[in-house]
Amino acid sequence: MTDRVFTLGEARALLPEVRLHIDAIVAARADLAELAFDLRSGRPSPLGGTPELKAYEARIDEAVGWFTIQGIEVKGVTPVLVDFPAYLRGESIRLCLLETETALTWYHRADLGFAGRRRLP
Repeated sequence: MTDRVFTLGEARALLPEVRLHIDAIVAARADLAELAFDLRSGRPSPLGGTPELKAYEARIDEAVGWFTIQGIEVKGVTPVLVDFPAYLRGESIRLCLLETETALTWYHRADLGFAGRRRLP
């Protein structure tokens, strides 16, 4: 993980790539959940078996790894929640993006987390 700090412009410029990786996680997560349920239930799945389950897990790990390389913090994958380290008025914050959001419009203080989420000024 890097100690990268983003400007709002830098974070927003990465959004198309961020969205692609979020969408990949969401798709793999859904298939993984369905396949895992079918395997636990002992019934055949059109999604495959244990090797495919491992492949879905690997896809999620790979996407999470992309975020880490970029310096973006992944706070969760169910739902996908990512934070871009940044500063606002000299204070350490995280620009915060939830999987359903298409624009970067929220932030929270670094020491508060999601509960302290506010709209960007």
